[in-house]
Amino acid sequence: MGTVLEAQPEREDKYEVDSDFSIPDLAKAIPDDGHIEQTTINLDSVYYDTADQDLFRHHVTLRRRSGGADAGWHLKVPADKERTEIRLPPDDGDTVPAELADLVAGVALGKPLHPVALISTVRSAHCLYDRHDTLLAEVADDRVQATAVGDSARASQWREVEVELGEGGDEKLLKRIGKRLTRGAAQPSQRVSKLDRALSDDDSPTRTVDATGDSARAALLAYLEAQIQAIVAGDVALRRGHDPVHPTRVGIRRLRSTLRVYSTLIDPTSGDWLDEELSWYAGLLGQVRDRQVQRQRLATAVAGLPSELVMGPVAARIESDLLAEQLHHRAVVMEALNGDRYRKLLAALTSWRTSPPLTEAVAEGKPIEKGSRKAERKAVQRVTAAAADANDEALHSARKAAKRARYAAELAAPVLGKKPAKKKVAKYKKLQEVLGEHQDSVVSAGILRTLGARAGTTPGENGFTFGLLYGLEQQAAQHARTRATRLTT
Repeated sequence: MGTVLEAQPEREDKYEVDSDFSIPDLAKAIPDDGHIEQTTINLDSVYYDTADQDLFRHHVTLRRRSGGADAGWHLKVPADKERTEIRLPPDDGDTVPAELADLVAGVALGKPLHPVALISTVRSAHCLYDRHDTLLAEVADDRVQATAVGDSARASQWREVEVELGEGGDEKLLKRIGKRLTRGAAQPSQRVSKLDRALSDDDSPTRTVDATGDSARAALLAYLEAQIQAIVAGDVALRRGHDPVHPTRVGIRRLRSTLRVYSTLIDPTSGDWLDEELSWYAGLLGQVRDRQVQRQRLATAVAGLPSELVMGPVAARIESDLLAEQLHHRAVVMEALNGDRYRKLLAALTSWRTSPPLTEAVAEGKPIEKGSRKAERKAVQRVTAAAADANDEALHSARKAAKRARYAAELAAPVLGKKPAKKKVAKYKKLQEVLGEHQDSVVSAGILRTLGARAGTTPGENGFTFGLLYGLEQQAAQHARTRATRLTT
């Protein structure tokens, strides 16, 4: 098609309603000088997925819609509370455009895509505007007829209400509208999409594991779900040419931390394998991220020096060398995305999302509390010992322990209580940041030593400024070690 992909964030809440439900007066939910416009439209959508519904399992939806102002191809990818909707204009074919098929190649595990559901909707849309005619929100009263296609073809129909934020809306507006809807007997939906209900065999919500409630099991499952979602969203973003390296690595770190800190709650065979494969993928992403961080860090350092101390094309040397390395490692990552090893990793994450290999110990809350306390003790012990010895490797290991203590407290919040958990998270986040400054200085010093050696043997350059920066990084590392020691006392 050769068409540029259009993308935009989407934030919406869904509500289940009865056939006789009446939309309440929404005028009080918007400013006094705002206004509401109503329209009725017919929407017909064909949803695409693999035979095993791999996209659906990761809450990714791909459809071709006719009717309405946004007719065309839509790919929706979860992104925390929002979703990113990627669009292509309508065409005459029923084959998924290559631009979109390429984006979901990882999530689909390389399997072919074909229609899995036909959904027709009669939408009564209530569009809420401010006095500048900026859309605040759209309240869509949908009457839906759906047919799941394939071997188990079945038809269903229902009514639901969607509230989607517009350009000028915010979370407070969503809550105000939600209160008015629930007063009128609307119920927040557990469904992630219309496709969820169309494909379900019964009235139960989405087929991913139940992570509601405040039990130890629910806390663990919700945390696992969030990290897997971050990795999957990162996959699609990488294929779009974007830069999700940092959030993807954070999701991987949190997931690996959970596998280690709460190992008694997870089948060791599955957990050990997943930890190893996540470590491999994180390593590939880390090579890219390290260059990104160091390019910015060293460019800032050079810019902060008096001009008479910057001898030669120092900034150009740093930028050109590190950018070349960054692009090389990104190419390695992109090659890995289409490899069998990575595909097996994504397949495993899909399985963990629907059937996580948990042990019976997860039924109790004590392992959650015990794991969090153990992670805290280990972090303090390692930081104290490493700072006293001024050992760079030991401090790097201590930083990892601080991260695990922080992530363990995040997961344990429903069990420990939000306030105690928040305090622990803040403590270990601060410790992690200080140790991160130390690690960045150590890495910078190594890079500066290498670049300085190159400059010293290159006509028109010399190593003076690199040596100066090296000394400053050594001082910064020492300062970070001192601060880390104080934070543990």
